[in-house]
Amino acid sequence: MSPPESSAPVTPSALPQVPEPLERAWQVPLDHPAFAGHFPGHPVLPGVVLLDLALEAARSFQTSAADGVWLVPQAKFLQVVRPGDRLLLRLTPTATGTLNFEFRRDGEQVASGQLRAGAA
Repeated sequence: MSPPESSAPVTPSALPQVPEPLERAWQVPLDHPAFAGHFPGHPVLPGVVLLDLALEAARSFQTSAADGVWLVPQAKFLQVVRPGDRLLLRLTPTATGTLNFEFRRDGEQVASGQLRAGAA
């Protein structure tokens, strides 16, 4: 019995194309407005600032996100980020359409998570 005609071999061009990861460096400004009140005398960058940076980078991958809405199914903040810290953001697209993000300082992970374009 011969195989069905529709069982053509899968070629690399038939596989879904996943864009290359994106990396962006960012030095936390000493006078970032988020430090006012968070916390006086011991400034700590709020995690929402890191999420905002990841979302801004995500827009360069997926400009068709429904109404610009993004979901954050997962986020972990592992280390304190302070004024003047130099961070590296790596945004990695997956074959399922999600974007994994990771922030590192001196090679050590400070935050990570996942983003997904969503509907309002």
